[in-house]
Amino acid sequence: MNEGILIIGANAGLGKEAARQLAMKKETRKVILFCRSQAKAEEAKKELEAQTDKNIFEIVIGDVADASSVINAVAQIKEPIDAVILNAGGMVGKTAAQITPSGMNQLAATNILGNVVVVEELIKRDLLKKAVLFVSAEAVPGVKSLGMKPVAMKTSSADEFAGVLDGSYFGKHFDVTQAYGYVKYAGTMWTLAMARKYPQLKFVVMSPGNTKGTNARDSLPAPMRFMLKYIMMPIVFPLLGDMVHSLETGVKRLVDGVSEDRYQSGVFYASRAGKLSGDVVDQSTFYTDLKNTIYQDNAYEAIHRFNK
Repeated sequence: MNEGILIIGANAGLGKEAARQLAMKKETRKVILFCRSQAKAEEAKKELEAQTDKNIFEIVIGDVADASSVINAVAQIKEPIDAVILNAGGMVGKTAAQITPSGMNQLAATNILGNVVVVEELIKRDLLKKAVLFVSAEAVPGVKSLGMKPVAMKTSSADEFAGVLDGSYFGKHFDVTQAYGYVKYAGTMWTLAMARKYPQLKFVVMSPGNTKGTNARDSLPAPMRFMLKYIMMPIVFPLLGDMVHSLETGVKRLVDGVSEDRYQSGVFYASRAGKLSGDVVDQSTFYTDLKNTIYQDNAYEAIHRFNK
């Protein structure tokens, strides 16, 4: 049972709904909302208290793309936490290719840097007791029916991973929709490496699937937002089947992943091959690079070239 949970990126969408669902569990005593904006965090906290009739929400403010900001935020946490949901991420938008002070591009920094710093700072201070869940995506193994190709790095070396994180891997034409899958792959492999480095903790990777009601589409280029909203969601996905589900269903994957023993440490769970909804399965059964411990360690090393 998880009595205290920290959710990164908790003021809207997946993170906020995860806070609501976790608060409704009888064992939950505290939910920490890690957000970048104080005003948005306060608004989310007020809404969550009204929805759940519980006064168990706390706020920590930090910018996940800024390691020093995250370190200062974690320093505010004084009591042990049972579980962490690493939900910070998304496609970021027009600034995705911009280089941050860490040396990572904005896309990688938002999806990886703060998540990594939070976990490693909590471990360093002996404040993390049970579980970590990294939110990934079916963009890693790809979805053939939608023409979404799987991540296909040549060697998955530390240098290649570093190139993904600073954007040089993609050359002059940085396509955020392509880069997103590669960044999530790097974060996934870091999580799987952590599962081996810290066997006393559970490290799970979970995709929420193709979920309605999130703000993820807001970071897409305008033509893709139009296509997703008016064509893919209402027409194409329903025809294909197992391609879209509600916010509540997508978030339940995350809540179950961090809460239930049936989800094992060191495994990436997401939809069945070629699907974006429905039951979750171990992705390494058909995307075998996930099992490669050398690749996992290379991702870990590459991330720490920037996180110093």
